[in-house]
Amino acid sequence: MPRLGNAIILFDGVCNLCNASVRFVAARDPSARYQFAPLQSRTARGLLADYPLPERGDSVILIQDGKAYQKSEAALRIARHLSGLWPLLAVCLVIPRPIRDGVYDVIGRRRYRWFGRTDTCLLPSDALKSRFLDWGDEEPG
Repeated sequence: MPRLGNAIILFDGVCNLCNASVRFVAARDPSARYQFAPLQSRTARGLLADYPLPERGDSVILIQDGKAYQKSEAALRIARHLSGLWPLLAVCLVIPRPIRDGVYDVIGRRRYRWFGRTDTCLLPSDALKSRFLDWGDEEPG
């Protein structure tokens, strides 16, 4: 069950780039603001039933403050709360969404080819387990 006040990141659990991104975010999130669940998990499916999105696909999804964001909007909103200079990327939110999402989609369509994929969702490390709501150990429904 999600902890109140935290933001939830849903990601493609079989994508190597997505798994690396989760580790990247977790390492730069010292206040443990973000919790995680793969899109292939029961938890993600339940959350997505509560937050309908125009394009479900397999994009990163951020659930925060009662709203769901996807694609570039989610990525840039996540960056806002990371340590270091990453919050500066939020300035890209002024770029029109079709342009931002176009760049996101180019990478998204090629991510398996460029970074690879696994057959099952990877289990989080012991250090990250407490931040995962579910790790997708079951078949998508």
